[in-house]
Amino acid sequence: MITPKIPEAEFPLPKLGTADLHGPISLEAHGLDPRGIVRWNYETPELQQHALRRGDGAFSKHGVLTCNTGARTGRSPKDKFIVRDEVSEDTVWWGDINQSCTPELFERMRNHIQWFLSHRDELYVQDLFCGADPAHRVSLRMVTETAWHAAFARTMFIRPTARELVHHAPEYTILHAPHLLADPEAIRELNSNAFVLLSLKHKLVLIGGTQYAGEIKKAMFSIMNYLLPATGQLPMHCSCNTTGDNTAVFFGLSGTGKTTLSADPTRRLVGDDEHGWTGTGIFNFEGGCYAKLINLTEEDEPAIFATTRMPGSIMENVILAPDGTPDFTDTSLTANTRGAYPLEYIPNREPSGLANHPQNIVLLTCDAFGVLPPISRLTPEQAAYHFISGYTAKVAGTEMNINQPTATFSACFGAPFMPRHPGVYAKLLTEKMAEHHSRCWLLNTGWIAGGATQSGRIKIKWTRALLNAALEGRLDEADFQTDPRFGFAIPQSCPEVPFKILNPRDTWKDPAAYDTQTNQLAAMFRDNFEPFAADTPEPIRNAGPC
Repeated sequence: MITPKIPEAEFPLPKLGTADLHGPISLEAHGLDPRGIVRWNYETPELQQHALRRGDGAFSKHGVLTCNTGARTGRSPKDKFIVRDEVSEDTVWWGDINQSCTPELFERMRNHIQWFLSHRDELYVQDLFCGADPAHRVSLRMVTETAWHAAFARTMFIRPTARELVHHAPEYTILHAPHLLADPEAIRELNSNAFVLLSLKHKLVLIGGTQYAGEIKKAMFSIMNYLLPATGQLPMHCSCNTTGDNTAVFFGLSGTGKTTLSADPTRRLVGDDEHGWTGTGIFNFEGGCYAKLINLTEEDEPAIFATTRMPGSIMENVILAPDGTPDFTDTSLTANTRGAYPLEYIPNREPSGLANHPQNIVLLTCDAFGVLPPISRLTPEQAAYHFISGYTAKVAGTEMNINQPTATFSACFGAPFMPRHPGVYAKLLTEKMAEHHSRCWLLNTGWIAGGATQSGRIKIKWTRALLNAALEGRLDEADFQTDPRFGFAIPQSCPEVPFKILNPRDTWKDPAAYDTQTNQLAAMFRDNFEPFAADTPEPIRNAGPC
């Protein structure tokens, strides 16, 4: 970290009281009795100056706040719990992903964090919305001890107007104490000294012991994933872009390309990660983007690269050179380097955060085994099968202790954030696809030619060419070949893409080795789907690999 090279006048500290605007709900209603200064709804430049003053970050050469998240540089899924009580008992799909904790543990941790926050010398409060559609958005409040996390929340969620702020009443609250560790007695019921606890009954999230900012946005995503299906709306872990008449959504786990592929100069970005599909179309949950920055280049991702030069953005765990220039190739802290920036920083965006019903559904997978083709067309039944399966690879750094690509299956391409049974989301997806005649594509942004140990990832320019051809209907003119094991249709030609990469078997030096690896992956699909088979209609059950 370095000291800022920009004049402080560009980011003046606020005079006390000038930004202290808030709605009718006080902090006492959240069990807090603040002994220090409470800074209500400060704007991003002010928050970033406070972060600098507190030593929580430094400005890059371009005036971008750069912060380290300490030991935890990714999400900690094993530290996330939902309170098991009369509200959640029959509506949450309990198991290894949706771990339960007792109401008694939650109460003890709530008292712990309330005491801790009440005794800070400064608190930062942000009143915000999750959801661009007023009919389906959720009001939230975050109370945190750190200015830079307040700036992150203000960047990632939707900022209310002055009039909305006066009447803002939070439906859900996040109490955020990144420097508070769980006490030794509580750790016996948790998995570590970090904790993310959600009470649906109290509409309250407790986050402690981790500075990784992504826990904030994913906590609200989990809440939206719980709430929307109850009214027939589909929450989605996807990015979205549109031309106005032509909308596409991109499902995928972190690192598979949602942010990169949805940032297209020919299409307006709706959002890069979290959306809902309602009776009127698509709406973004967020007001910002949270992009992976590892190996970022201006040539491959010019829109995202530009945001790393815009004051107001936030970079996480990015190493700065002595002159303050970010080095996006440096993984000494983590491969999961991140940038948060407001949607307004993307020139070609959809300001409303809304789009019409999608003509194309794209399931992104990062296949580490080199088996799946760069693109394939799915039938509706295959789309449901692969949506429930959610096959991809966890990319290095996305979660704690993931240091190389590791094959995984994550139901609905977002199992860690889906409180309900995967079948609930799959049923909604298939119904909406049928109603609006949406087509589905499986897009492999990972490896071919022997897999991750033998080759590099597919070139992004080829992936973009294939994607654009699919969205624009140009692939309809190609001949398709049916894969003998997986059954999906593979195009045999595409402009600007070498034909030899379209069929992965042709890229392997040893075709027999490809067949062996395909058999292994097909078996993994079948084994993974077994827990869902009993509750899945037969046509979908039979749409997987033979």
